[in-house]
Amino acid sequence: MSSNLPGEQPAVSLSEVYKSFGELEVLKGINFDVMKGEVICIIGPSGSGKSTLIRCINALNNIDSGSIKVHGIEVNDPNLNKLELRKNVGMVFQQYNLFPHKTALENIMMAPILVLKETKQTAYAKALELVKKVRLEDKQHNYPGELSGGQQQRVAIARSLAMNPDIMLFDEVTAALDPETVKEVLVTIKDLAGEGMTCILVTHEMGFARELADHIYFTDRGVIVEHGPPDTFFKEAKDPRTKEFLSQIL
Repeated sequence: MSSNLPGEQPAVSLSEVYKSFGELEVLKGINFDVMKGEVICIIGPSGSGKSTLIRCINALNNIDSGSIKVHGIEVNDPNLNKLELRKNVGMVFQQYNLFPHKTALENIMMAPILVLKETKQTAYAKALELVKKVRLEDKQHNYPGELSGGQQQRVAIARSLAMNPDIMLFDEVTAALDPETVKEVLVTIKDLAGEGMTCILVTHEMGFARELADHIYFTDRGVIVEHGPPDTFFKEAKDPRTKEFLSQIL
């Protein structure tokens, strides 16, 4: 949880962000700030622009207008070094995207060796620590095909952490998992948040959002309809769209 100092710059700041795919307007003037160490949950119906929103923060999608700043650097700058940005901003997707022919440890070691130019020895030592962090020491030499979905997702989280990011983005990381393995992944994210990692999650896990988020944003049709800290958000939602959404999932 964050302890914001007066005048502190947001870790991530979005201002009047618009994004269309062809005729389809997906984001229509999104504004919010995320302070260092905060956990933000973005919820909403399918097709409300949530995944596009966090993909824009990582420059995986370009925005049409507005501003997204990460540590004060404009993500929408045509001269942006995307590699540098992605060293600071880790992202974990719904699909694990692991290399099937590499073990859990090798998957975690790849980017530090190739991108950060770490020695094999350094990358190996770090990968061992990370595999412990996500509670998979006993599976470190297994291939993705030998792991459950939840285990693969935890390897994907460790792989992202291997780049030493300051901010982690999670895009529906539990959506493809069976209920038993969802918890393992959420515990891993909870540990990260407890260590002060800035986290932005697109999620439909309401219990998790209620327990862990500093702030919740509800999006519908490309706009932020309502937002607030979990207590207020879940108990005192004002907008009819929020109330309807919550009544369907709680």
